[in-house]
Amino acid sequence: MLSSDHRVSIFAARANDVVLRRHGVGWFGALVMLFGFCLVLPMRAMLQFDVFVGYGSGGGNDGVVREGCWFPVACEVFNDGPGFDAVFEFSSRQTGGGQTRRMKIELPTNTRKRFSFPVFAGASRYATWEARLLDSRGRLQAERPDIRAQDIACESYLLGGLAQSFAGLPSLPESPSGRKPQARVARMTVEQFPDSPIALEGLSALYINAEKALEMKVPQTKALLAWVRGGGELVVGVEQAQDVTSTPWLRELLPVELTGTGTNRSSGELHRWLTSGVGPGSGNTRAALDPDPGFEDVEFLVFKGDQLDGEVELAVGGQPLAVSARRGRGQVTLLLFNPEREPFKSWKHRAWFWARLVGLAGEFFEPAPASAYGGYGIDGVFGSMIETRQTRKLPVEWLLILLVVYLLVIGPLDYWWLKKINRQMLTWLTFPAYVVLFSLLIYYLGYKLRAGETEWNEFHLADVMPRNERVELRGRTFASIYSSANARYRLATEAEHAALRGEYRGAIGGASESSRASAELIANAFQAEVAVAVWSSLMCVSEWLQPADAPFTATIARRGDQLELAVQNQLSRKLGPCFLAVGGRLHPVGELGPKQSRTVSLSLQGGTDLAAFVRASSARFYTAAISRTQAFGRSQQSRLELTPEHVIAASCITQAGPRQGNQRAFLLPPGQEISPLLARGDAVLMAWDSGHSPLANPLPRFKAPFSTQNSMFRLAIPVTSAKASTK
Repeated sequence: MLSSDHRVSIFAARANDVVLRRHGVGWFGALVMLFGFCLVLPMRAMLQFDVFVGYGSGGGNDGVVREGCWFPVACEVFNDGPGFDAVFEFSSRQTGGGQTRRMKIELPTNTRKRFSFPVFAGASRYATWEARLLDSRGRLQAERPDIRAQDIACESYLLGGLAQSFAGLPSLPESPSGRKPQARVARMTVEQFPDSPIALEGLSALYINAEKALEMKVPQTKALLAWVRGGGELVVGVEQAQDVTSTPWLRELLPVELTGTGTNRSSGELHRWLTSGVGPGSGNTRAALDPDPGFEDVEFLVFKGDQLDGEVELAVGGQPLAVSARRGRGQVTLLLFNPEREPFKSWKHRAWFWARLVGLAGEFFEPAPASAYGGYGIDGVFGSMIETRQTRKLPVEWLLILLVVYLLVIGPLDYWWLKKINRQMLTWLTFPAYVVLFSLLIYYLGYKLRAGETEWNEFHLADVMPRNERVELRGRTFASIYSSANARYRLATEAEHAALRGEYRGAIGGASESSRASAELIANAFQAEVAVAVWSSLMCVSEWLQPADAPFTATIARRGDQLELAVQNQLSRKLGPCFLAVGGRLHPVGELGPKQSRTVSLSLQGGTDLAAFVRASSARFYTAAISRTQAFGRSQQSRLELTPEHVIAASCITQAGPRQGNQRAFLLPPGQEISPLLARGDAVLMAWDSGHSPLANPLPRFKAPFSTQNSMFRLAIPVTSAKASTK
């Protein structure tokens, strides 16, 4: 049987023969033309098209993706044939649609192009994607039709690694299989490393060898630094001191200035450190590890230096081996040795060393009695706050009554009436009349319940991250579009980094991005069109990062059992009400007038218990999230008022505690919840900004008769410091 390529060649030869005979071209000319045709074919065949989905992808279905988190998609195109203008297209193959992303690229002859962009893992498990490369006329040049990734639970721990070699990649103890939280390691490469901090947010931590830092490009280093400041945990290993000293951004990031080298040996201290600090629920697996004499007595190279800040996490013989320091909301840990060299490379407890270093609990490595299930996306809570009030749901009781009436009319009532007038044959006329009548009734009810004007409601949850003289705003814009007609609505942003996704409803709520959306990727931003059906509402979420002027500044100092908060409003408009969350308590701060400065003294025991405050709203949050997945019901159940108190409770939802049994609670994208900041001892000041957006340009590029916009700023402040860290 001939292959498809052979059949195409034979067909082309026959077609050429017909053309040549018709135009009187001789066999010599035919051979010349056929030879030229054969030369053109391999030139187009040299188009190399590779797509890498998830963390640690090698181009197959081996990339790792965390449920409900962002992950990178990296592409590499090598064109050794004629140059052309191409359109890259990436779309989901899930049932019900999804977002289609497109990017225009130029492919001159002998050109290799690499690019990446963030994608949200909001689809159901076993999601598949399709990548295509088209020319300017829409003709298919290459495709990857069935791309998958390894899906892990959202509560899992994912450690990325930019190691010198595959053998030097960090390792973690083996996790039990199943849907329970796991601990995984993903091998990353510099070529595929994202240049958007949003694409890195699916990582729990990242290890990088300083030698690899030299190979990173400027957009990649900017993305890495922004990710760390936003809450990422970075671990750095050193091969040579000059790798650090010759990399300015890395040298400024680390808490130690390297000055020299020496040697050291464990002599049992590393084993004692490894088996100490075992918390409850870990099964004492790490505490029961046997010593490794072959490792303990071998000398290894260590680096010496002057500690600039941070704390020593690990020391042997009084010499630091690991120093950690805060950088914004994140953390950097410097290893003053190379964990990819001997004797660490052959240490039999090497996997447990990495688990201890990054603070992994033993529960990740023990079998669970039953797998957790369910879970709703926290997006549903914010969606309930901004949902239009123009629509109402038909209660199930009224739906059942309408159905019963319809069955009675077309059945017993029709039979009784026609029999009474002795005109049973008229049922051929009465039955269609009943169908038309009830169809008109249903349309009328739908019109009364849902008809209205186009409406746009947006809410911005913006984290303020100080950086030098200005700040970076890491924002999440929750937007709801109500459409009075079948229409497509254009959205766009000029933020430095931005991505668009659909509402994430969690494992119970089904797949997100159920409506078709089309986005054109421009640098690290987008222009999109979202399709909304008539008399329906659609929620979408834009996540973005951009530099800005600080909306307010704040410092906090602890004096005995009192906290002294100094805050200054930098805006020419009022901010408030404001709230301070610290030490498990929530303190009201009041409003800030335009350009106003205030100093407030707060008692550590004052305010409201934060956990009780969140629990008071959590039941309504679950009801609203469940109701948003149902077509019928009572409208009041799916609606929440957009108030600062509800936003604060949604920002601390884990304070409500776990649900009963193995049912999961709300599923949260990394960084959206502030509980980790409170757990490490920071205070978080939250300020309400009514009627305004932190974005320089509006997200909607259409006019809606009705629209609202509100914002909440969140600033993390170290309590033991006079002011928030700006590094």
